[in-house]
Amino acid sequence: MTGQTLLIVEDDAAFAATLRRSFERRGYEVLVADSYEALTELLTTHRPSRAVVDLKLGGASGLMCVQALHAFDPAMRIVVLTGFASIATAVEAIKLGARHYLAKPSNTDDIEAAFERGAGDAEAPLGARASSIKTLEWERIHETLAGADFNISETARRLGMHRRTLARKLAKRQVI
Repeated sequence: MTGQTLLIVEDDAAFAATLRRSFERRGYEVLVADSYEALTELLTTHRPSRAVVDLKLGGASGLMCVQALHAFDPAMRIVVLTGFASIATAVEAIKLGARHYLAKPSNTDDIEAAFERGAGDAEAPLGARASSIKTLEWERIHETLAGADFNISETARRLGMHRRTLARKLAKRQVI
């Protein structure tokens, strides 16, 4: 039993409930906030020692939550979870006080391990090769799709491609 208080900041109620149950089984007292506003309200009455923050909260950025949590308690262990991983947001999350940054899907074991990792790993293997053009294209499409609230027509317009072409590309790879 850990006896620690964990705060989950996640707007997907089903995912938040799954995480909550999993961490409660491990002995955590778990609080859940679904927005920045709910987070600030919870912090008036609770003092969590750990937090899991979703990077994208509806139309808002979870980075604001990371910043608020770090300002509230610089010793808090914060892990950012995201389905929209990018180098830029990873760097910003760490600068704002997150301990680690994990791409979804991540399980409870991954998150607990990230809480415990304090320093970086100078022995981390470097990628053997750069990302492929297809991977870079897919990441750009996915990022733009999320920014357009998953509206295919608007995403196609922002990317400067025909809607049917985008639909075919999306059909080839499942959107997470």
